[in-house]
Amino acid sequence: MSQVKRIAILGATGSIGRSALSVVDANADRLQVVGLAAGENASLLAEQIARYRPKVAAVATAQALGELLDRLGPGGMPAKVDCGADGLFAVATHPDVDILLCASSGTAGLEAVLAAIDAGKTIALANKEVLVMAGSVMMDAAHKRGVAILPVDSEHNAIHQCLHGRRRNEIRRLVLTASGGPFRTMGAEELSRVTPEDALRHPTWQMGKKITVDSATLMNKGLEVIEARWLFGMTAREIDVVIHPQSVVHSMVELRDGSVIAQLSVTDMRLPIQYAFAYPDRWDGALPPLDLARLGTLEFSPPDLERFPCLRLAYDALRQGGAWPIVLNAANEVAVDAFLSSRIPFQAIPRVIEAALNASDRDSLAPSTISDVRAMDAWARAFSHETIRLLPSS
Repeated sequence: MSQVKRIAILGATGSIGRSALSVVDANADRLQVVGLAAGENASLLAEQIARYRPKVAAVATAQALGELLDRLGPGGMPAKVDCGADGLFAVATHPDVDILLCASSGTAGLEAVLAAIDAGKTIALANKEVLVMAGSVMMDAAHKRGVAILPVDSEHNAIHQCLHGRRRNEIRRLVLTASGGPFRTMGAEELSRVTPEDALRHPTWQMGKKITVDSATLMNKGLEVIEARWLFGMTAREIDVVIHPQSVVHSMVELRDGSVIAQLSVTDMRLPIQYAFAYPDRWDGALPPLDLARLGTLEFSPPDLERFPCLRLAYDALRQGGAWPIVLNAANEVAVDAFLSSRIPFQAIPRVIEAALNASDRDSLAPSTISDVRAMDAWARAFSHETIRLLPSS
């Protein structure tokens, strides 16, 4: 029997975290939960703690911690329970952890992931902000410590599988697939009338609100392009995007001789999560096999950068480098939040982002510390809030 892998999860109560725990259930003889961290869903985290008995747990706030302790009672508490940044650090760096799954949303986990890398933990990464905002910092640290960063996003996970055993000089380009979101066939006039409720109806994936809106604007794919640059050492010219509504081909790699290697599977996040936990081994899957005979037609088309300019802006940020990816990410988060609260229309999201990019320093260097990242992130958020306040439609 293979050695049991001990895991910790940042974002345990979110969709990825819950899927990860279902992978644990299917591989109980191979996986052990050591740490769980969540935001403010103390009720669900208490249930998870009771089921998986981790050694350390954390929540985002003192209020959530109080609720968690009340729900667990004296006999149900892990050896260590904490909140805020200290709690994330405790979960991410616990000495018994082999693999840290970063599935938390937003930027709260940046320092904890860096600390886990410094502690020699393998990183299973399902959080876009970690590499979009701090790619150079994280990858430099990983290289120095000899730590593997394994992608959990279905697209990057697919590329990781396609690249397995191949040398860098064999690769011509990476091709990320995108579902196109719920608005891929809409014209500009229709897009001007879409509501948050419309944007949250994703055709193939069940995800959180922010990432679902990002899928509708194609910003999600733009962030993935930036991630791919750091994960696989490719340039913007070597990373393409195609629209693939069926979401069956998760991504592709084109080799220098023109051969294209694709990874196909059912649309279920448990597969890439299990791949990251099992790597470099393969475990039996708990999912139904892909029925090729029933798939029918698989469609591919180029993205429309006029109707969906967020993808173009992400490529601009990658080419420009420096602080631009940080600004892009921060401005997008502020704009998406404003759209979800009906303060700006859907088509104002890229306008807010572009304004922030144009106002930022084109000659800035890539951040060398998380403090640098935080400073630029704070500036971009403040600028974006002010831009939204001044928009005629707000």
